[in-house]
Amino acid sequence: MRPETEDELAEIVAGARGPFAVRGGGTRGMVQGPGDVLETGGLTGISLYEPGALTLVVRAGTPLAEVETALAAEGQRLAFEPMDHRGLMESGGTPTIGGVVAANVSGPRRIQAGACRDALLGVRFVDGAGQVVRNGGRVMKNVTGYDLVKLLAGSRGALGVLTEVSLKVLPVPETQATLVLRGLDAGEAVAAMSTGLGSPFEVTGAAHLPAADETCLRIEGFADSVAYRLGRLAELFPGREAQRETDPEAVAARWAGVRDVAPFHGRDGDVWRVSVRPSAAPDLAQRLGAEAALMFDWGGGLIWALTPPGHDRPARGHDRHGGARHAGPRAAPETHAALGTLHPEPAAVARLTDGLRRRFDPNGLFSGTSAAPAAA
Repeated sequence: MRPETEDELAEIVAGARGPFAVRGGGTRGMVQGPGDVLETGGLTGISLYEPGALTLVVRAGTPLAEVETALAAEGQRLAFEPMDHRGLMESGGTPTIGGVVAANVSGPRRIQAGACRDALLGVRFVDGAGQVVRNGGRVMKNVTGYDLVKLLAGSRGALGVLTEVSLKVLPVPETQATLVLRGLDAGEAVAAMSTGLGSPFEVTGAAHLPAADETCLRIEGFADSVAYRLGRLAELFPGREAQRETDPEAVAARWAGVRDVAPFHGRDGDVWRVSVRPSAAPDLAQRLGAEAALMFDWGGGLIWALTPPGHDRPARGHDRHGGARHAGPRAAPETHAALGTLHPEPAAVARLTDGLRRRFDPNGLFSGTSAAPAAA
């Protein structure tokens, strides 16, 4: 099923007699329940774009590339740098803005500009009863009742089907540069990234690529300011081998590779995505062992690991460090079955999650499970 309008989608959901597998562009391997495929790709188009107000309103099925092209024409961009999963997942399809919001997809700039949900101003969605729900607005100060905007971001379609999103956008900086440090082990790399992020030089990306022997710190802004801050940033690492990368195209390509986890493209194995405290990242990396290929983002707060199929060490190592781990996004079906795809929630959080699902999706149309209406 591929509705072309919000009303058509609401009618389909209201008349449903079984669950749906909601799909946007089909690129991310998001968890889907059993049932008929319900595609959002027919809900396309930019409803409103006001460059002067830094505001964009767009229907959920609109391709991400279309959104980025429209913004680029006005010298603007999505601040949260959404990842393109196709290379990592070895998938086809077309990334959509609704899929980005549903999964709260956020790239290297999250450490400075915030996640996708932090740029989200408003949403429209169809809940499990077939009702159209609107929350938020088109400006940052608009507050209307419960903050469903933040709730829907990252809900992975479990509470309803997004039909339209409102986003804050930002200007593209004049230039960007990267300071590349070499010869650092995991502990030294996390310390260096923490130093850069704690400095006054407005680092917008901090990543460590062990296989390339590179620890990278990105700075963006006006050309004179970038040159000054890059020099001052380098002074924080005396005695370290450092390269100043100032060609904007080379810098953009480097961080696109970090964003899309390019070092793992075309390689066999399971991919793990593990969120931890940066201070815990070196120990977890050591526990993963030499069998795992690693990449650190978010200053060490996000670890990507490529392991042999069925390897469960990321899950066991994670248990000591808190945070959240995922057995995917790319893993064999038996790995997902044995270890789960998303990290299990604590009991108290799981009860809250179940209550929300019962409220927004009382018949279990989107979560893949049957749920009775919550008690009054």
